[in-house]
Amino acid sequence: MSVKYIGLDVHQGTTVAAVVDGRGKLVMESIVETKASTLLEFLHGLRGELHVTLEEGTWAAWLHDVLQPHVQELIICDPRKNKYLQQGSQNDKIESRKLAQLLRAGLLSPVYHGESGLRLLRELVRSYLTLTQDATRLMNRIKAVYRGRGIPCASQKVFNPHHRDEWLKKLREPGLRRRAERLYQQLDQLQPLRQQARREMLEESRRHTANRWLKEIPYVGSIRAAQLIALLQTPHRFRTKRQLWAYSGLAVRVQSSADYRFAHGHLQRTRNADTVRGLNDNRNPQLKYLFKSIAQSASLRPGPWHDFTRDFCKKA
Repeated sequence: MSVKYIGLDVHQGTTVAAVVDGRGKLVMESIVETKASTLLEFLHGLRGELHVTLEEGTWAAWLHDVLQPHVQELIICDPRKNKYLQQGSQNDKIESRKLAQLLRAGLLSPVYHGESGLRLLRELVRSYLTLTQDATRLMNRIKAVYRGRGIPCASQKVFNPHHRDEWLKKLREPGLRRRAERLYQQLDQLQPLRQQARREMLEESRRHTANRWLKEIPYVGSIRAAQLIALLQTPHRFRTKRQLWAYSGLAVRVQSSADYRFAHGHLQRTRNADTVRGLNDNRNPQLKYLFKSIAQSASLRPGPWHDFTRDFCKKA
């Protein structure tokens, strides 16, 4: 049976497909409409074992569900690692060809798309996090209005509806006061939505067995447990815990040069090779923030981690 490697460059209206055979020869190119029926019709017109790839993006989750049952292999690849695509001339056809060649050579880094049973929880967590970010942004804008007129506003009373008139009277300019009132109105409309998203997220997270296990970890409450389940989905996606730390942005990245030398005719490893250390920047930022917040909460309250961080700071 012949093997075909298909690279898809997906856009809102059209998708450019390049088909490469097992020898790396381009056998077909096509531009089809970005619709499920059209894409499946294109795949059904090809014979042999089909291996398909496309880059992670807005359409990736939808296309994963549409194409997965109809192909032998589907890889949603990480565009940040496709340096080869950035070299030379670039257009839709060239990028689809390069994707097909990278797939054939096995040089793509897949992005995990699985655990369909967690899709509802993932969307609820995303809604809660988005509304939380929007509320934080509005609070910062409100404080910026007062700080712009030299009015200290470190207290949370500036957001309290019972103290709102008192704070608005401090703004002497009518236009500035009107602006603050509009920001308060936006915040009042956003807070109930955020609370509703929080309730739905927690209710859905209780249906998963891992929720009870995660909450047994100190300083991992209901909200953090729900976020961990949604972001990690399953621990089996990581081969070892090293991959988990790298995905969380907590792995140490080491760059070195001149690792070996010849001494007396024998090859030896250099002990004092120049190294550059730093945390892995190819990470999930939400997961890194979650682990950091857990560690910060533990360091501020009595317990083993609090004692460890205190002793470590003393030694430093």
